[in-house]
Amino acid sequence: MRRGAGAMLAPAPIPMSAPRPALNGKDLDRPIVMVGMMGAGKSAIGRRLAHRLGLPFVDADAEIERAAGCSIEEIFERHGEAVFRDGERRVIARLLEGPVGVLATGGGAFMDPETRARIRSRAITVWLKADLDTLVERVSRRTHRPLLKNGDPREILTQLVALRYPIYAEADITVETGNTPAAATVERVIEALAAFAPRVAAERPA
Repeated sequence: MRRGAGAMLAPAPIPMSAPRPALNGKDLDRPIVMVGMMGAGKSAIGRRLAHRLGLPFVDADAEIERAAGCSIEEIFERHGEAVFRDGERRVIARLLEGPVGVLATGGGAFMDPETRARIRSRAITVWLKADLDTLVERVSRRTHRPLLKNGDPREILTQLVALRYPIYAEADITVETGNTPAAATVERVIEALAAFAPRVAAERPA
């Protein structure tokens, strides 16, 4: 990630009442990238995670909209998914060159072989895995999902789960997320990162 790239938010101080995290941002030498289905909570959990670790947060979809000057729904309608994926690929590549932080990606980003290879080589990947019922309930709250426009959301999500979950499973860390409070999910992610960080350090060139 290039310094100053995107709309990275300044890290907010961790409240004194919050429990001490098992690690903090200073322990990491690469960004954390959240992957998973739409509705899994990548942005919500990613933003809270960044706050807890004292790191900046950026949402890749928001950066794509900023770069394009229009919404993702409008990109799909005007230019199609292929054009959107090309822009997504370039934006994520740029963001990975910036300072260490937490990056939330769109549901299809990790499915692109080039993007997936770049993310895996330069970041710690966290898959937020949610069950189908949770995904259906969450996406029903909003109507801006382009991939859900042309059919029954449950049927479409069922197909996407079958297609994407084997690929998401390539992530470094998997954390189950469902109806548990967001704060509890964040703590599970931090615990998993703390366990994974020593492996990253061991693989680092001497």
